[in-house]
Amino acid sequence: MANSKLSSVRKNRRELGMLGLLITLIVITSVGTTESGVQGLFESKFLTPDNLKNISREIGIYGIFSIGVGIVIITAGIDLSVGSLMALLGVVFLYFVTPPETRPDSFLAKIIPEIAWPIAIIFTLALGTLVGLAQGLLVGKLKLQAFIVTLCGLLSYRGLARFSADDTSINLSNSEQNLNFVRYLGEGSLGDVLTNGNSSGILHSIPMSFVYLIGFALIFGIVLHKSVFGRYIFAAGRNELATKYSGVNTNIVIAFAYVIAGFCTAFAAIPFCIYTGSVQPATHGAFFELYAIAAAVLGGCSLKGGEGSIIGILIGTAILIVLRNMVNLFGYPTPLSDAITGGVIFVGVLLDQHGASSIKRLFTNKNKAT
Repeated sequence: MANSKLSSVRKNRRELGMLGLLITLIVITSVGTTESGVQGLFESKFLTPDNLKNISREIGIYGIFSIGVGIVIITAGIDLSVGSLMALLGVVFLYFVTPPETRPDSFLAKIIPEIAWPIAIIFTLALGTLVGLAQGLLVGKLKLQAFIVTLCGLLSYRGLARFSADDTSINLSNSEQNLNFVRYLGEGSLGDVLTNGNSSGILHSIPMSFVYLIGFALIFGIVLHKSVFGRYIFAAGRNELATKYSGVNTNIVIAFAYVIAGFCTAFAAIPFCIYTGSVQPATHGAFFELYAIAAAVLGGCSLKGGEGSIIGILIGTAILIVLRNMVNLFGYPTPLSDAITGGVIFVGVLLDQHGASSIKRLFTNKNKAT
């Protein structure tokens, strides 16, 4: 029994290490945002219901597309097109639910018809999935470099979004449809959906995006860790050639990983554009692909492929969001927040990959040499 527990700890060493970092960040932020005085000890800006709700909402949105990117990374691939694809899908979704006369004067704006919001959601999900399929076939079937394929997507999707919107904002408020319920689904809470906006209490504190994330984590956790296809994904990432010789169609496995990433990106794009209320194609979803890659790597996904877990990706996502929230609450300058985030990510991954003892031994050896 003791040996099995020890092996389980060793197996999940990365996830446990990142979980410890997450708990440390939460404690530091909670303590650091309390006010002076006896009463202030029990009041933290970080632990307010509104702040926790906003953090949960962001973790939900970021976590969904990070799961898709994480699965791609496990196959030894990469997806740099996430942010640009979210901008393009956001523009398309808002075109679907707004009248043509309120749109910019562009070709895409003219040919996209206004449709009911449930159909708009289905079409947006289908479009994101098709984009993922196209990228997956280019990488899996034609054996093009994933970096090049998705880099082209990063540039093309952003450019197409900007061109179709005439580089102006597309606003959800221009819609003439009754979007109350879709707003609850996108930016509301579980209580809003169940009570049609009349909720209060604990259910009102659970954002729908976080509910979606739980569903995605359960589904893809089973797919990745409990199914034959999941074993194929890990095997293709560790050694694609050996996996292919064992009778597995690695082309399909790799392509399907990009299909999953496209679907996850499309799903996250809808609540995100509803939450923001508009899409400015030049900046909408900017650098989201880097956050997704960072979340996956922090959570234990190896860029070499063959390693990773859904729970690790969730922990990595939570670290990024909590860290960004901590920087804002501490009042650091906004331009400095990305530098601080990058530094903490670097230290966290360094400690995770090599351990504190290895780093200490490295400096000790240097001191002896001098």
